[in-house]
Amino acid sequence: MANIKSAKKRILVIGKKTATNRRVKSHLKGIFKNFDAALVAGEFETATEKLALAEKRLMQAAAKGTIHKNTASRKVSRLTKRLNNAKVK
Repeated sequence: MANIKSAKKRILVIGKKTATNRRVKSHLKGIFKNFDAALVAGEFETATEKLALAEKRLMQAAAKGTIHKNTASRKVSRLTKRLNNAKVK
């Protein structure tokens, strides 16, 4: 346990930031699951909407520093690729 006042404050701040980041990442996982479910069901209109939502949320998370911007771009690219491949089949 920290003894210095500034170190104690950092522990509190880090705890809050960790909780926020976990909530955002958990929300993203839910969005990905909804996208996958729509894709498996063959509902391409719904999947397209979910993809747009996923892209928006990923870019927001990247802007806030929760995830890296390249990670967000990579995930969007992979989701888009999966949707396009599913439409072709």
